[in-house]
Amino acid sequence: MDRASFFSATAGRTIEAPCRIRTRFAIGDVVRHRAFDFRGVIFDIDPVFANSDEWYQSIPEEIRPDRNQPFYHLLAESDESDYVAYVSQQNLIRDSLAGPVSHPDVHQYFGDFENGRYRMRTRLTH
Repeated sequence: MDRASFFSATAGRTIEAPCRIRTRFAIGDVVRHRAFDFRGVIFDIDPVFANSDEWYQSIPEEIRPDRNQPFYHLLAESDESDYVAYVSQQNLIRDSLAGPVSHPDVHQYFGDFENGRYRMRTRLTH
């Protein structure tokens, strides 16, 4: 399998990943965490884990996800706050409510909410 590498500023190192991956979700999809009570809209995808080792080790071992799967950056919301979350593919499900996300930064990345998902702003696509 062909491999590629990219520098992750968050991880502080170069990450190796497959050139092609299959993801269950796409940028603009609204998702919910499988175990924790929050939802959000995906604004970026890493093909494999690309965060810091300290972040990864802070997850309890019994629920720590495999590094070799897509990880999603979410504009997340819960009853208590809005924040950015980094979540493995295995821990996400489509949001059954399929309503808009109220995170204050949504409109910096996305335009309209249509058919249960957001459209990325044209100026941010390539």
